[in-house]
Amino acid sequence: MFIIETYPVAVLFCIITMLCWGSWANTQKLAAANWRFELFYWDYVIGIVVLSLLFAFTLGSFGAGGRSFLVDVQQADQANLLSALWGGILFNAANILLVAAIAIAGMSVAFPVGIGLALVIGVIVNYLDAPVGNALMLFGGVALIAVAILLNASAYRKLSSNTGGVSTKGLLLSVIAGALMGLFYKYVANSMFPDFTNPVVGKLSPYTAVVIFSIGILLSNVLFNTLLMKRPFVGTPVAYADYFRGDVKSHLMGILGGAIWCIGMSFSIIASDLAGPAISYGLGQGATIVAALWGIYIWKEFKGAPAGTSLLLNIMLLCYVIGLGLIIAAR
Repeated sequence: MFIIETYPVAVLFCIITMLCWGSWANTQKLAAANWRFELFYWDYVIGIVVLSLLFAFTLGSFGAGGRSFLVDVQQADQANLLSALWGGILFNAANILLVAAIAIAGMSVAFPVGIGLALVIGVIVNYLDAPVGNALMLFGGVALIAVAILLNASAYRKLSSNTGGVSTKGLLLSVIAGALMGLFYKYVANSMFPDFTNPVVGKLSPYTAVVIFSIGILLSNVLFNTLLMKRPFVGTPVAYADYFRGDVKSHLMGILGGAIWCIGMSFSIIASDLAGPAISYGLGQGATIVAALWGIYIWKEFKGAPAGTSLLLNIMLLCYVIGLGLIIAAR
């Protein structure tokens, strides 16, 4: 299987993860205006599963290092398979809430609050599991990102006061999504053998772990998204028949969104060998910067905000950049 050999390449993979995780949600905005996110999400999950299998049978099956995908699946312990599966279930619960928050509050709010909180929780949880890197720099970076979350929330309050009230539901969904998303990564990381050049019997390769993780997303989506279709956070209930009425563009946007996110997840997991799970996850969740830039400057979600809002947003982005720099330097 393909294995990263140097830390700078691992950082590059984490940066690609950051770009992917911060950009996939644009595909939801590029789908048809009347295409509900509950329907979009089915295609998104399909995109994740397809991309994970594609990587498993290519990067995960060629090369002299590690262990090929099919061989790896056959020797895996049930406990490790369940760990990666549970990671997928947790992620899916968090991500459905995040997508709902995006629909309600916009990318420049849902991502900084939800993913920023996930970053803080995820770095702490993953560092306690595998303490790799300089703790002072790592948690100093996390602290700056926590400040950025508060600044973004303050900017959103300014905007809401100018447009008719705060979307409490959007903020609450972002917070719950972030809390759950901060926990999923450790279960995937714990299922894998820690040194990718030295396979451990019963443990999973990174490629196998991502496939099992994606299956957890798919299986749980049958329950989670069906409930959401019947009792949506926004709008009227939707039926399965509505999914088949969607145009080709809307379906392709959902599949593309899932594929983009899964590229990020796969690269993050591959990089965790040299970077350590805490740093790899923390850098990837710098997606908040990317998403905020999309929301602020491309989708104009803060257009018409009162004076002082742009200053808060600029300070927020500066805190994120410095915080991520400290996380990189922590190794």
